[in-house]
Amino acid sequence: MRVLFVHQNFPGQYKHLAAALGANSDNQIISLSINQPPIIAGVQSFRYQPTRGTTPQIHAWVAETETKVIRGEAVARAALHLRQQGFIPDVICVHPGWGEALFLKDVFPEAKVLAFIEFYYGFPGSDTNFDPEFRDNDFDSLCRLRMKNVNHLLSLDLCDWGVSPTRWQWQSVPEIYRSKISVIHDGIDTDLVRPNPEVTLTLEKAGVTMNHQDEIVTFVNRNLEPYRGFHIFMRALPEILHRRPQARVLIVGGDDVSYGKRLPEGQTYRQKYLAEVGSSLDLSRVHFLGRIPYNTFVNFLQLSAVHVYLTYPFVLSWSMLEAMSAGCLVIGSATAPVREVIEDGVNGLLVDFFSPEQIADAVDRVLDHPNRMQSIREQARQTILERYDLKRICLPKHIELVKSLAGNKLSSI
Repeated sequence: MRVLFVHQNFPGQYKHLAAALGANSDNQIISLSINQPPIIAGVQSFRYQPTRGTTPQIHAWVAETETKVIRGEAVARAALHLRQQGFIPDVICVHPGWGEALFLKDVFPEAKVLAFIEFYYGFPGSDTNFDPEFRDNDFDSLCRLRMKNVNHLLSLDLCDWGVSPTRWQWQSVPEIYRSKISVIHDGIDTDLVRPNPEVTLTLEKAGVTMNHQDEIVTFVNRNLEPYRGFHIFMRALPEILHRRPQARVLIVGGDDVSYGKRLPEGQTYRQKYLAEVGSSLDLSRVHFLGRIPYNTFVNFLQLSAVHVYLTYPFVLSWSMLEAMSAGCLVIGSATAPVREVIEDGVNGLLVDFFSPEQIADAVDRVLDHPNRMQSIREQARQTILERYDLKRICLPKHIELVKSLAGNKLSSI
């Protein structure tokens, strides 16, 4: 089987799938990316580079579309080179979000394109204007939002099949395309991310070593920003620390912006909300850890007494599922992506995204009754084992899907 992976930051979501397919010497696996990927056994990696930038003073509504066409062209020319060298894939696994899928069918009409369908913008009940504090509903913004879907619609039309990680993400896609999209999560390594009652974690700068006897409240964003509820969590902290004088709060995440708008003049959201609530916080008990190595992150989750996860109606973070796999008591926002996984009082607790008071109440309740909540922790992990386990559920489904496409067995999917 010959498989081409295309992802600007390969391996991205294909980390485990590419490694599994590469481990079979009967397969020929090639990747195309912009960035230098890590070495994966059995995967031959190539890079592509766009040859130009966006046209100066281009119409603002089509600037993003042009960027994606430029990237799609660069991928297509790199793919043409692969074809000239004799490589013709059976299946192309591609994340179309950056325009990389646009012209692959023109290079490899014989190949089946399996697109990673992550999100479709502007559907009812999604992130658009969800947060009144950051509403952006002027006419130009609405038109730009519509144009963001040009690339997605073209990619949905050209792909032979798609895969979405969650049912909520699948439902974001126009109904006409849903019949050719499977719902398969990327998967959580439950053998690695599991409870560990003996775990300790040392904060060198603070000179503190923590264990399960400590009241540790954890919070994770890739980058600390409103899309993932950072502003709401910060506003809950004064009350949490007031009610729990022994608690420590550990916050993981960078200061860049992944999804929302950037603040003016290089200000970070961490700076903004520390300025808002910092005078009400005992900052000796609030620890910003930045980005940490994955093994440390696993220990961080294993140590957690209560983990807070907040998100707009948007793509569900791996970190929430990893927290559940580690046996965390997750307090999640009652937004649709979270409700797909967490049932309130069964495998986690749900709160109003916009309510710092509800968050503080829930944290206090959990820390007051840690033993009474043990069954919720156990059920959280069981949910991941039954629905999101990488090695036993998700990865086998992904591999079978690729094999079915390679064998031209679409009717069996």
